[in-house]
Amino acid sequence: MDIAQRFQELAVKYPKKTFTIFRDQPSTYQETAAKVNKLAQALAKQGIKKGDKVAVYLPNSPEYLISYLAVFSLGAACVPLDVRLTNEELLGVLNHSESAILISKPLENLQFSDLTQKVPGLKNIVSCFSEAQDNFLSFLQIMQEQSSENLNIRPDEQDLAILYYTSGTTGKPKAVMSNYRSLDNAAQTARFIGFTKQTMGAVSICALPLSHLGGFVYLQFALEYAMTIVLLQGFIPLEFLRNVEKYRVTWFHLVPAMFTALLQLKEFEKFDLTSAEGVCVFGAPSHPDLIQRFGQYCPNAILWHGWGMTETAAPNTVTDQGHIDSIGKAPPWFEVKIFDNDDRELPIGEIGEIVCRGWPVMMGYYKEPEMTAEIMRGGWLHTGDLGCIDQEGYLYIRGRKKDMIIVGGLNVYSPEVEHILSEHPQVKEAAVVGVPDKLRGEAVKAVIVLKDGAELSDKEIKAFCRGRLIHFKVPQIIEFRDNLPKTRSGKIEKQALAA
Repeated sequence: MDIAQRFQELAVKYPKKTFTIFRDQPSTYQETAAKVNKLAQALAKQGIKKGDKVAVYLPNSPEYLISYLAVFSLGAACVPLDVRLTNEELLGVLNHSESAILISKPLENLQFSDLTQKVPGLKNIVSCFSEAQDNFLSFLQIMQEQSSENLNIRPDEQDLAILYYTSGTTGKPKAVMSNYRSLDNAAQTARFIGFTKQTMGAVSICALPLSHLGGFVYLQFALEYAMTIVLLQGFIPLEFLRNVEKYRVTWFHLVPAMFTALLQLKEFEKFDLTSAEGVCVFGAPSHPDLIQRFGQYCPNAILWHGWGMTETAAPNTVTDQGHIDSIGKAPPWFEVKIFDNDDRELPIGEIGEIVCRGWPVMMGYYKEPEMTAEIMRGGWLHTGDLGCIDQEGYLYIRGRKKDMIIVGGLNVYSPEVEHILSEHPQVKEAAVVGVPDKLRGEAVKAVIVLKDGAELSDKEIKAFCRGRLIHFKVPQIIEFRDNLPKTRSGKIEKQALAA
């Protein structure tokens, strides 16, 4: 997909339509297109061309979206980086990705001149939110000096478009290579499900990081439906709800932990969410009760449940409220099957690993042929998610393969136990992990965050679970915490809890 060309077409068709609202400051499609072209001109003068990589190290901001589109305008590849990376991690991914240009916020305790010495391949740095350092480029100066003419360089479908660093930045980097064709998957999936401009409405709100695929999808949907994006620098529940109400937001998607955080707010019921026409939870597994409870306060919204991975250019399946307990069916261009541990297809209804193939699947992990071969064995991408497919072809998530706990040879799916714990009226959040146990191999451990002012003992938690779960699924170890560790995209870091 030529995403940059699509944006330029919208800027001509809807010049005065608001593209972004950030900190209450609107910017039109036309105004943004001019900035995109100016940044693209500056990057081109630095020698950026097809095949080159430009890293972006910014918080959520209009500048982040402008950077994406400017890089795509040159047919080059964008390397979006999590703004929480430490200087050491930043150096690691810049060297690993072989990025030629960095578009960056000011760095803490590190000068740009020192950075270029430690990253030999870095040609230049574009400084955002501050004056230019030394002889480096300034985003503000580029906006004042460069031409706003569209360079109109068209990428090839198979060219590298985005290099997503998903994990391993402190050890062995793992970067997903997505090509330009895969950038069309989100829009095609939306059309397949039956999304229309009326379904999506006019205004979305993005609180997910733009360095993450979940945030990037907001840009894809905006360009498909000519939407306005209310852009937040991060997810703060009260701020999110205030903006939904203030700007009459019609569409948004979040991960389960974010929906839970919103529902836990004392002020939640005070906000007017009647403008919402579509609400989607991504980041399975999540229990259908979660989205349905949220939906009670959005009476005009269609509720959706979706699934996908960075490696598969998500979303890959989406289902409506008629089958909200599933994650939907795969579109014709995306095959999904269920395999056992020996990579054999399982019958309808049996739980195994979800595998998939099709053009949205990544090109591979950058510089990691062995890792790529392992996850792509037999021509199928092995997702690590456990699930099953019913007679009608609907896909159901049962948990992560690595999150499955084996107690005395019996399988325990942590999301099932987490859902039971979440039903306790005094529990705010809960995560379930497996820990080593000499007698049974593994034991079920629950890490629980209580609501403000609540008091519970581990005995009370176990008694609550015994009435709802078979004995081997009842948590044997209970730990109470003030909060759960989460990634920037809002997912619970279970690895940290297990450790």
